[in-house]
Amino acid sequence: MPRFSVIVPAYKVQAYLPQCLDSVLSQSCPDLELIAVDDRSPDGCGAIIDEYAARDARVRAVHLPENQGLGRARNAGIAEATGDYLVFLDSDDTLTPDALRAVADRIKETGEPDVLVFDYARTYWNGETVRNQLADRLTEEGPAPFRLEDRPGLLRVLMVAWNKAYRREFVAEHGFTFPPGYYEDTPWTFPVLMAAGSIATLDRVCVHYRQRRQGNILRTTSRGHFDVFDQYDRVFAYVAQRPELARWRPELFRRMIDHYLVILGRRDRLPRGSRAEFVRRARAHYRAHRVPGTRVPPRSRPRHALIRFGLHRTFQALRLASAVRRRTLKSAVKAARSLRTAALRLHYRVQRCLPLRSDRAVFAARGGRGHGGDPGALEQAFRTHAPHVRTAWIARPEYRHAVPPGPRGLCPGTAAYWTALARSKYLVNDGAFDRGLRKRRGQVLVQTQRGTPLGHTGLDLQEHPAAARGTDFEELLRDVDRWDYVLSGNRHSTLTWERVHPGRYTVLEYGHPRNDVFQQATSADVALLRESLGIPEGSVAILYAPTYRDHHRTQRPPLDLERVLSRLGPRFVILARPHPERGGCLGRGPRIIDVSGHPSVESLCLASDALLTDYSSLMFDYAGLDRPIVVHTEDWDVFDATRGTYFDLRGFPPGAVAGSEDEVIDIFATGHWRGSRSAQLRASFRERFCPYDDGHAAERVVRHVVLGETEGRPEPVPPAGREPVPSAAAPGRSPLATVPQPSGPLPVTESR
Repeated sequence: MPRFSVIVPAYKVQAYLPQCLDSVLSQSCPDLELIAVDDRSPDGCGAIIDEYAARDARVRAVHLPENQGLGRARNAGIAEATGDYLVFLDSDDTLTPDALRAVADRIKETGEPDVLVFDYARTYWNGETVRNQLADRLTEEGPAPFRLEDRPGLLRVLMVAWNKAYRREFVAEHGFTFPPGYYEDTPWTFPVLMAAGSIATLDRVCVHYRQRRQGNILRTTSRGHFDVFDQYDRVFAYVAQRPELARWRPELFRRMIDHYLVILGRRDRLPRGSRAEFVRRARAHYRAHRVPGTRVPPRSRPRHALIRFGLHRTFQALRLASAVRRRTLKSAVKAARSLRTAALRLHYRVQRCLPLRSDRAVFAARGGRGHGGDPGALEQAFRTHAPHVRTAWIARPEYRHAVPPGPRGLCPGTAAYWTALARSKYLVNDGAFDRGLRKRRGQVLVQTQRGTPLGHTGLDLQEHPAAARGTDFEELLRDVDRWDYVLSGNRHSTLTWERVHPGRYTVLEYGHPRNDVFQQATSADVALLRESLGIPEGSVAILYAPTYRDHHRTQRPPLDLERVLSRLGPRFVILARPHPERGGCLGRGPRIIDVSGHPSVESLCLASDALLTDYSSLMFDYAGLDRPIVVHTEDWDVFDATRGTYFDLRGFPPGAVAGSEDEVIDIFATGHWRGSRSAQLRASFRERFCPYDDGHAAERVVRHVVLGETEGRPEPVPPAGREPVPSAAAPGRSPLATVPQPSGPLPVTESR
């Protein structure tokens, strides 16, 4: 008997069906049967199902003699199911990798509940993925399993059949089936949740809910939307037969009216001329199912009143008035913005006519996302070594909290912002300043860049359109022409910048200022950082920082962190740091600490004991800490082909190299991550890429650029003579010198 019966009804989805079936059959939990139901589809769905059934014994093909609709097709699948749990999946949606394994683990943890509710994310045709906005209702905190009355908020989660797993015996015992017609999920999901003796949740996206541009049946204009009335009649009839469920009538009533309002509010649902009839039937349902004393949220009361009194014309008038209001407001806002822009341009021109101030400096980093990086370290160095210069920091409003109290805060697009750009002598950034900036004679622009390049950048991206993502290379060169100084951490970077950013600037090969803290921090600082992040004492903290994949529109975590940690054991924790510009959740679990919102990646480096990455430039900075680095190069060939690289990381790595997820596990489990070979590779890497990261890079830059000192600047300390702060798990400082291996056989690689 399989653990799961995955039921997939198919009708006119031949373009999406293979991807759906593949997402099921590729699950890391193979204990399943896939029941694919051909609902007499006129396209190639039936043939596709037969092909899969012929290739994989887990696939069972069911062909219905005539088209019966989604609900009855699911019923046909239920009749064939033999698994412990039923999982429904629409044929244009997909399961996320390892979803069933996570569901199986959670079912086991919570004692085989009747229903397990998991999360989903909407995926759009342009590659955008948006997680369910009510994901907080699926928190795993608190007792589990539970009953619906313990967590009534679950009734607010999207009422569909495919975001849950159902114990098959529970379904059979209560005789649950899907009715015909549209909105067939409604009289299934509400009764199932109310009848369940035990419910559990899984706070993990297990289904990608495809938002099709066209073809979604519920977005089709049809009288089929009137089926919603029959479906709610079935729900209330179920409750009427069971007096113990009467307490749910007010909530069901509110959900019903809200559902009717949604259908009324969508232009693509009801046929022309049918809205008045829909409102009349909704009013009849309001009167039939309303429970006296039902509380309606204040914001919903006016809309509920429209249904209660059947005010169809009023509803239409309000919709029209709302549309007119939106258009008027949009036009007014557009006009106001144009006027404001013109006023700011005039203000900037006037300010550029005033004298330049040699005691002012403006800094920005990460496109206005807070204080940090090389500009952040330089801003602090300005205040230390050139205190006569007053500093200002550009940050968008949502990141103002990340700016320390020293510099003056500037919000992009304000009069103060343009005044600072017009009159400050020093301008420091790791990206591009506003396109409206016109550099004045006497202004000094310092471009810090964003680390040592591994992947192609600048003009080299002309050969890699996927990575260039519409880069305006003419605008890029106009920006280069404004640079006076470019910072470099090593000879490799210097040669690269001069070639891919050709200009008349001066390269300052002084090291990366942001890495100064690695040499200046103390063990006490490390301990405080670990405590603030919630790293358990005695744990090995791995900082996981994958890079962005230009060849993927939808970014998915390269590693299953939950699986990695389950194999490594309880002593390991992972600090999950997604790409800062295109983030997303890398994993969830009790030993996965999401640090995507942490303002300082340098602090995360100090708090960790090892870095796990793939092609992120963070490895070059981390090497200066002289702590273990593991690189995961499973898709190196694809990355190299789409992005282009300046050297083969596998041939000159900063530590152990893993070609797969199992090899990552093996490297940490066997201790190779901190072995002698790893240390040798790291020393060579550090010698090449960190020759100046000795804790004085920022000082050298300030003394050169601001103070004009040609002599007396700190001479670089060779890597062998430095003493960066050790990690909490460094040998001799922690009882973690040995870590027990996980159970089960694992492959051992010798690529390190």
